[in-house]
Amino acid sequence: MTGQRDRWAELTGGQSGQDYAERFAQLAESGHDIHGEAAFCTALLNPAARVLDAGCGTGRIAIRLAELGHRCTGVDVDPSMLAVARRDAPTQDWLFGDLASLDTLGLGQGFDMALAAGNVIPLLAPGTEPMVIRHLAAALRPGGLLVTGMGLDAAHLPLPEPTVTLTEFDHWCTQAGLTLRQRYATWSGDPYYQGCGYAVSVHCRPAT
Repeated sequence: MTGQRDRWAELTGGQSGQDYAERFAQLAESGHDIHGEAAFCTALLNPAARVLDAGCGTGRIAIRLAELGHRCTGVDVDPSMLAVARRDAPTQDWLFGDLASLDTLGLGQGFDMALAAGNVIPLLAPGTEPMVIRHLAAALRPGGLLVTGMGLDAAHLPLPEPTVTLTEFDHWCTQAGLTLRQRYATWSGDPYYQGCGYAVSVHCRPAT
């Protein structure tokens, strides 16, 4: 743990897991596709890939990826979120931990993908973002992918204003040895354009 509260903890107090799960359950019942992130990731992965879901929340994405045949490890700092994940998928790997201290969790390397969806990066504790990116990059195998989704304006964030720009984010990724491969405006793969308010980015660790 870093000793510094992340923005998610400040917003929720670490007590929002069940409410969060119920919101997505209601969306699914009303006919919404709640598995867009998992479908996006699967299209980039070989079968039975190893995936690190960083900031996994209630496990919605990791559970779906496991159903699709991938091997997933979820990490989150919100105990209420992890309680839901462990209840819904007790045989999967769920770890309590701060992403800024990811190197202390004993995960090792060799992941085919590290995923940080759901505004994980903008909600990190201020100042820890470059360190988190370095840890996620270090967890990847050569040729592995970092996939992130983040809001870029208040309309796409649970915050009054954005905390991270794409220029800053790409710089942190470059510092961590990652290269931008693709960028989209949605998890459905719509083309990214300047000012669209949301970015799904795919960065790659060099193969050698």
